[in-house]
Amino acid sequence: MADSIKKDTRDPKTIIATRAALEMKDGDVVNLGIGLPVLVGNHLPEGVEIVLQSENGMMGLGPAPEKGKEDVDYTNAGGGLVTILPMGCCFDSATSFGFIRGGHVDATVLGAMEVDAHGNIANWVVPGKMVAGMGGAMDLVVGAKKVIVGMLHTQVVKDKATGEVKRIDKKILPECTLPLTAVGVVNLIITEMAVIEVRPEGLVLTEVHPDYTAEDVIAATEAELIIPPDLKEMPVPA
Repeated sequence: MADSIKKDTRDPKTIIATRAALEMKDGDVVNLGIGLPVLVGNHLPEGVEIVLQSENGMMGLGPAPEKGKEDVDYTNAGGGLVTILPMGCCFDSATSFGFIRGGHVDATVLGAMEVDAHGNIANWVVPGKMVAGMGGAMDLVVGAKKVIVGMLHTQVVKDKATGEVKRIDKKILPECTLPLTAVGVVNLIITEMAVIEVRPEGLVLTEVHPDYTAEDVIAATEAELIIPPDLKEMPVPA
């Protein structure tokens, strides 16, 4: 499995963000989580424009500011500097979370530590480690109309002293082992290896990255995968 994970030498985060961007429709209101999900806005298909919402109280976020033109009053929920587009607006947290809880976000893309066969997600704490808090994830996963998890398929754990790989932890499981963020909320899982839909009958492998096989994905996944007859090739950046 370790060898198969290393097949594609392109940036896995770009692969994931590019594929997740294909899920966006023109005019969607979208919330992008901290880290990898933020990259989705840089890879939207031509002709697709979305409205980015941030739970700290902004609507209509623009791209990262040019060097020397930063405004510290405009940040996303992770504290990263952003711009705000014409007709964009700022408001208080109560309004922001009322917007999310009211079901006005069409899609959210979030990272995760674990996702399981029931669509449960764990993405906020590892027991015994310092935690900043759950943040807006608990509201987004129940308020957004579509919940997309964008994450690396496995977690590579290295020896701090030598840098050598100690083990490879699978992140798509029959049952989450970490404290849950929410139950049964995930609609789609996108990794650098595959696209997996969460359906009532289980996890359905719908697309596989062209540098991998379905067998590679199965080997890197602890949960059981349903393989449909019309399994497709995952579109990836050149």
